[in-house]
Parts: sequence; C-alpha cells; structure tokens
Amino acid sequence: MNRNQLEGNWKQFKGEIRTQWGKLTSDDVDIVAGERDKLIGKIQERYGKAEAEAAREVDEWMSRH
Repeated sequence: MNRNQLEGNWKQFKGEIRTQWGKLTSDDVDIVAGERDKLIGKIQERYGKAEAEAAREVDEWMSRH
C-alpha cells in the first residue's frame, strides 16, 4: 500500500490501526486522517518511540495491507 491508498481507504483502516496500536485513541486516529507522518508522530507520542522505529512499524504495517 502506498500513501495515497492509506489516505483513500482511511475509514477502512481506522479499526485496524487501533488494533495494531491500542494506545491510540479514537481522537488520535481521527486527527491522523490517513497521513503517514501524523500517524508516526502519534505513535511516538503514545509509545515513547524514536521516529525511525515508529516509521519502520508503520511501513511494515502498510506493506502487510
């Protein structure tokens, strides 16, 4: 999946995002609105991860979908 697909199918993926990263709130997911960089930032914020680690997780998740 690429970034455009993530944004275009965001409503479908909201539940899967919450399952993958359970510390993200519904509001967090709404704020992200399919933007990869915002998702990475929220994962950093909620999990205390480095940007590179959060980006790797998001990229791995995107490659599976």
